[in-house]
Amino acid sequence: MRLSRADRSRVADWWFTVDHVLVGAILALVAAGLVLSLAASPAVALRKDLPTYHFVERHLIFSAIGVVVMLAVSLLSPRGVRRLALLLFGAALAGLLVVFFTGAEMQGARRWLSIAGHSLQPSEFAKPGFVVLSAWLFAESGKRADMPAVPLAIILLLCFTGLLLSQPDVGQTLLVIAVWTSLYFLSGQPLLGAGIIAGCGVLSFAFAYSTFDHVRYRIDKFLFATPGDFSQLDRAMRSFSEGGFLGRGPGEGVIKTVLPDAHTDFIFAVVAEEYGIIACMVLLGLFAFIVMRALVTAAQESDAGIRLAIQGLAILFGTQALINMGVNVGLLPAKGITLPFISSGGSSMIAVSLTLGMLLALTRHRPHATRLRKPPLLNDMAPMDQRLQTSGSAQK
Repeated sequence: MRLSRADRSRVADWWFTVDHVLVGAILALVAAGLVLSLAASPAVALRKDLPTYHFVERHLIFSAIGVVVMLAVSLLSPRGVRRLALLLFGAALAGLLVVFFTGAEMQGARRWLSIAGHSLQPSEFAKPGFVVLSAWLFAESGKRADMPAVPLAIILLLCFTGLLLSQPDVGQTLLVIAVWTSLYFLSGQPLLGAGIIAGCGVLSFAFAYSTFDHVRYRIDKFLFATPGDFSQLDRAMRSFSEGGFLGRGPGEGVIKTVLPDAHTDFIFAVVAEEYGIIACMVLLGLFAFIVMRALVTAAQESDAGIRLAIQGLAILFGTQALINMGVNVGLLPAKGITLPFISSGGSSMIAVSLTLGMLLALTRHRPHATRLRKPPLLNDMAPMDQRLQTSGSAQK
């Protein structure tokens, strides 16, 4: 099928305005996730008495659904993206409230809803909606003095993080606060507020450390780690030295046979052992390229709301990837945050697809208002016609 610029359909308009390079990089990341799932998931499935390719098949299904969702969302206009963000965030908050009251406890936390035998994590879907709404509020604070935009953004943050901490999910809370704080700075808000936010962040961290046993355990384990303790983090770090630059080879790794989360939180360690550090650097470069491509496009955007939304979504995507990689290499304590498009998980896959679908929709090429104005030659023609008519009437 060939598309013409004379075609005014929505698909044709999308094709000629979307960032093809960005789409290609995202699809390459999805393809890499399928290959790496084939390397990490079978061993985990066998250990759990499931069919060998159980997680691989799930990853393939959710990847296909995710790509369709991403492309469908990328068709939206900026106004459509804001409306979707509002609906998404409202529905996710309702889901978080249901989780708070009725959610089943798994591994000491309540984070999932059970729907028709499938687990759903509402917090994953709330993140992209939260980012777009926060960006819009910060943009409005510079346009409308009569609107309490920044207080509303703070209320939005408190509601979301409060529900996250009630689960508890400290890792997601820190991620959300980091992205919100980035938007605060990028929107040019007062530095005094930034100091207050930093103080609140320190207090929140101290509260989480003193209140939640699993948070204190993970931080203590990270700060006072004993080499050779055979913990998940220790084994993940070993995989980088054992894999070397080129890795042991596809299917030759052993870390996936001993790590319960080898297909989710620690899949980056599986990549390091089987494919080597060079493959890890390529994967890191792919994530960095997507983020930088989006940020460069955002720098050229004149609309503050769209610019901040692009920056926020890119920072959310990149920071989540960095946190996961940082945990795998021992730079951060374990947080239970997945690697976008690479880790197994339906909620994470669809939520990341929504995030990048919004990003693609907002980075599409749109003519500026100044380019839509009538050229000076055409503006001068109307007065000239009027003069000719006036002159003709006078001669008569």
